Amino acid sequence: MQFVQGFPEGVFVGQTRVQHEHTQASDKPELDGFNLALHVQDNAHRVQQHRMQLLEEFSAFGVEKITWMTQTHSTICHTVNEQIYFEALEGDGLVTQQKQHALMMMTADCLPIVLGDAEAIEVANLHAGWRGLANGIVENTIAAMQHPPTWAWLGAAISQPCFEVGAEVKQIFCSKYPALASTFEPSKEQGKYFADLYAIARYILQQHGVTKILGGDQCTYRQTEEYYSYRRNAKTGRMATFVFLK
Repeated sequence: MQFVQGFPEGVFVGQTRVQHEHTQASDKPELDGFNLALHVQDNAHRVQQHRMQLLEEFSAFGVEKITWMTQTHSTICHTVNEQIYFEALEGDGLVTQQKQHALMMMTADCLPIVLGDAEAIEVANLHAGWRGLANGIVENTIAAMQHPPTWAWLGAAISQPCFEVGAEVKQIFCSKYPALASTFEPSKEQGKYFADLYAIARYILQQHGVTKILGGDQCTYRQTEEYYSYRRNAKTGRMATFVFLK
């Protein structure tokens, strides 16, 4: 398992790929690979085997708990420490101050964002598609944290040249943050724009005091061997971004 470098000691961050040596066989070609989502009509036993494989790999680093959620493109963020939930939480943000607890977020074009403080006391993991970014998932997650985050990591998402949106999306962002107009490039089609999720997220994070921002240099749509992409294939699997404190 590969971890991203550059964080405070004791913080472990990474993102799964389509390829994994312990991938279970699938009878659905569109879901080939290390799919971790239960909501895409994959075989539930296969997905759970993949999730258990991840937990086994995390356990080598002392992880004792792993939290998934039902993601809804919302701005809802939950703080999860000692609690054990028997039904998956609904929302798009997770915060913890508990060590050895892995927070999971699934994506396939939307932007996963991991946050943390300089002292490695608290971490957060959130799912930011354009709706979440526009409506405040970043702001709500930061507000839920007890320690202001100083760093962020942007996982693999769809890049600007591949992400065409309507004029209404640009208007939603610019009405809230006028400076974000520069993150939209006009398309050849009238009334359409190419949106830069990475640049939008960086701006919002910086406005809320996050000074160190890593990542944001991948493209789920173009890197076909590495990532699932919903815009490339509407029926597809999901990667998972993770963070935990050792």
